[in-house]
Amino acid sequence: MSLFALPSVLPSVLSQAVPLAAEPGNRTLTVSLFTAVVAVTLYITWWASRQNKTAADYYAGGRSFSGAQNGLAVAGDYMSAASFLGISGQIALYGYDGFLYSIGFLVAWLVALLLVAELLRNSGRFTMADQLAFRMKQRPVRTAAATSTIVVSIFYLLAQMVGAGSLVGLLLGVHSEGLKAAVIVLVGALMIVYVTIGGMRGTTWVQIVKAVLLMTGTVVITFLVLLKFDFNISQLLGSAAEKTGKGEAFLQPGLLYGKDLVGQIDFLSLGLALVLGTAGLPHILIRFYTVPDSRSARRSVQWAIGLIGVFYLMTLALGFGAAALLDTGKDSAVATSKGNVASPLLAESVGGGAGSTGGAILLALIAAVAFATILAVVAGLTLTSASSFAHDLYANVIAKQQPTEQQEVRMARFAAIGIGAVAIGLAIPAQKLNIAFLVALAFAVAASANLPALLFNLFWKRFNTSGATWSIYGGLISAVVLVFFSPVVSGSANSMITGADFHWFPLSNPGIVSIPLGFVFGVIGTYLGKDKSSADRYPELSVRSLTGAGAEGPVRH
Repeated sequence: MSLFALPSVLPSVLSQAVPLAAEPGNRTLTVSLFTAVVAVTLYITWWASRQNKTAADYYAGGRSFSGAQNGLAVAGDYMSAASFLGISGQIALYGYDGFLYSIGFLVAWLVALLLVAELLRNSGRFTMADQLAFRMKQRPVRTAAATSTIVVSIFYLLAQMVGAGSLVGLLLGVHSEGLKAAVIVLVGALMIVYVTIGGMRGTTWVQIVKAVLLMTGTVVITFLVLLKFDFNISQLLGSAAEKTGKGEAFLQPGLLYGKDLVGQIDFLSLGLALVLGTAGLPHILIRFYTVPDSRSARRSVQWAIGLIGVFYLMTLALGFGAAALLDTGKDSAVATSKGNVASPLLAESVGGGAGSTGGAILLALIAAVAFATILAVVAGLTLTSASSFAHDLYANVIAKQQPTEQQEVRMARFAAIGIGAVAIGLAIPAQKLNIAFLVALAFAVAASANLPALLFNLFWKRFNTSGATWSIYGGLISAVVLVFFSPVVSGSANSMITGADFHWFPLSNPGIVSIPLGFVFGVIGTYLGKDKSSADRYPELSVRSLTGAGAEGPVRH
């Protein structure tokens, strides 16, 4: 299939779905906007691919983006389907507890700014493993870092795929899991095209366009919601509490996680994962390599914090507006989708309601923006994991630094296909889960496996190769094992596997256990290791991370 054949295929695939109860014209408008979004993003990808000539172009966009441009791209990468669809849905269903996601995602950027952004940009080259490998033994550290990157990216990809299925299912009246699975496969195919053809340059421009569209759409919905309540926040919150039938309990903690000890610990575990997770997310970390210097890296984060801060404040209006204006009862569309369709349905409501022209137009526009959001984020995630496989595992471990840049980039493209296939296969059984919750799991794994190793490497002279591998594998395995034996996978009505119960870990988010374990394993591994050369190279890494001297050169071997 050629690159420009995909937009023409999309309407025919979508047209197989059951039409909405509304007029067929609404369905035509929706499909047309979806097709336009895909066509525009594919054109951007093709345009960017013509400028990819070296590995630095493919992995880091030629380090040619300004701080403002990269800040927009970072915001576009971060404000995923979990933010736009999942958080508003959690707030609409659970009120105060749902808003914790917004607070956690926003506060997390302070950790990234203060501890990671500039230092990582100065001491790495293309991937997170470059920073670790600077003073460690190459093969074990790169293998561990690449493994962690791929696992975290796949967790995050699941959320985006599930969001795509829920979104298109709502718009086209699809209730069959089989047809939703077909949508997930289609999104997976598109993301593979973006990554294999456009690389980081194409992905960055898609994310910039998507960030502008998402902010514009969110501002419009927020304005219309507040207009209905005379810009009175208190009136909005009161109406939401009354409409849901939960009263004051809707505005207080406890609805989602409960007020017992296990619920409170789970709530704390989620907050810990959200706050620390961003600084360990591989697809966010590699964005700092696309700017020319450390000053631009700082400006990137400042721009991102501004945009993300405004956006997450607006999720208050989206979530509580959905609770006040939509049916969120047990059998409602919002509840049965686990909140994933609250924002599009809210857009339809404030646009004039179901069946109205204004409602249909606004629903289609917001859905197209949400779809662009999903496409941009899955492209960034797939590129991150494919780059780590090709640059860290293939080039530096398997081929022992022998392949040419062209061979390395070719391997990244093959890896994107494989990783995309895995993500598609895992996303299909995960359709029953809220996408903000799925992303929180990715944050927990990232904070457990990646953050301890990064911080120890930057700030602890004695830290060595053994400590790095123990930290990454220890945090990664503990987080994944605890998720597997938690109610997320089995033992509850909303588990990925129904009809089975093999869970013994009571919490839905493992962060409160797995994140400290990542740091503990790093300390144990360091004291058990005998590699003295890591400490000898620490002064050079420290100077490089603080000044950026030699940051664009090859990583030391």
